[in-house]
Amino acid sequence: MRALTWQGTQNVQVDTVDDPEIINPRDAIIKITSTAICGSDLHLYDGVIPGVLPGDVLGHEFMGEVVETGPKSTLQKGQRVVVPFTISCGQCFHCNIQQFSCCDNSNPVEKQDMGAALYGHSMSGLFGYSHLTGGYSGGQAEYVRVPYSDVGPIVIPDHLEDEKVLFLSDILPTGWMAAENADIQPDDTVAVWGCGPVGLFAIQSALVMGASQVIAIDHYPHRLELARSLGAKVINFRETNVQEALMEMSGGIGVDAVIDAVGMEAHGFAIDNMLDVAKQKIGIGADRASALKQAIIAVRKGGRVSIPGVYGGMTDKFPLGAVMEKGLQVKTGQTHVQKYLKELLAKIEDGTLDTTFLISHRLPLEQAAEGYKNFKQQQDTWTKVVLKPGMEA
Repeated sequence: MRALTWQGTQNVQVDTVDDPEIINPRDAIIKITSTAICGSDLHLYDGVIPGVLPGDVLGHEFMGEVVETGPKSTLQKGQRVVVPFTISCGQCFHCNIQQFSCCDNSNPVEKQDMGAALYGHSMSGLFGYSHLTGGYSGGQAEYVRVPYSDVGPIVIPDHLEDEKVLFLSDILPTGWMAAENADIQPDDTVAVWGCGPVGLFAIQSALVMGASQVIAIDHYPHRLELARSLGAKVINFRETNVQEALMEMSGGIGVDAVIDAVGMEAHGFAIDNMLDVAKQKIGIGADRASALKQAIIAVRKGGRVSIPGVYGGMTDKFPLGAVMEKGLQVKTGQTHVQKYLKELLAKIEDGTLDTTFLISHRLPLEQAAEGYKNFKQQQDTWTKVVLKPGMEA
């Protein structure tokens, strides 16, 4: 089959690789009909996530048709399914309390030492996201093996086209969980750093949850316009002092909750961020956390900090004193996708949530490398790329 493989920093290519096979009784094989490039994929593309090897198949946002099942799969051939990017067994301590992205069993034992050394515990399995998270082949391919297929995938009604539901695989539940982690209350003012796909869905989710004012912070004009179209007020951090603007927009008290949807590759010209950029480029495990630092300073005393943005290493000059002295609540983590699927599918069906506004480009799988390059270099206008196996150029 054809699949997108990682070959090195900012070097990906579509290759012919082995077809996936059923390995365990709970497996299923999915023929991919739609897959997408995620902002988190750019961390792999830029070489700042450890444990990615040449030849690894990328991609963790995908859906398709069931073509083969193991004897213990609950799926049936011919069903259309969206597959969560988190691989979860459904039976361990964490899965039983709906912490699906903390699954103890989905990361193979032989892969767990790296995560345990870095973080104290091993990571759960994730599709297409390094050997730190199991080394599973991803879905930017013609076919993919889905472990624990009786737990993860959600069956999609035939009347819903792919593009309405594809983002249930990651960024829609990630944006929703980000807003949920912000513990939004009526009349809250919420500030969201980053108007990429997760940030935009966090904005949409926060408004659905009842926030009275959502403020979007970015520097890309088109992305800020998308945020404004959802109902957010906007701040261009290249033109405005963010701290001063947020204090004014919150009546001088500070915003009630902040959401960092940027993560480890934040932009900015503050001296600490420029140093983090340099350290990240030479591979010493530094995260660029300038957006998170700014958010912590901006949130009001007693406020809430939600971090859906991906971090993988260490960061310097972290304002831990502000977290403690201001009495802040902090929630973060990989998304517990399975927890939200039924609820969010219903909100798509009834029109409460829209996802299609985000898609800017549709490409054949064979042009995936071009998609990565442009998604990286033209972030203002390439807001979301959907790849279609078999689509003609």
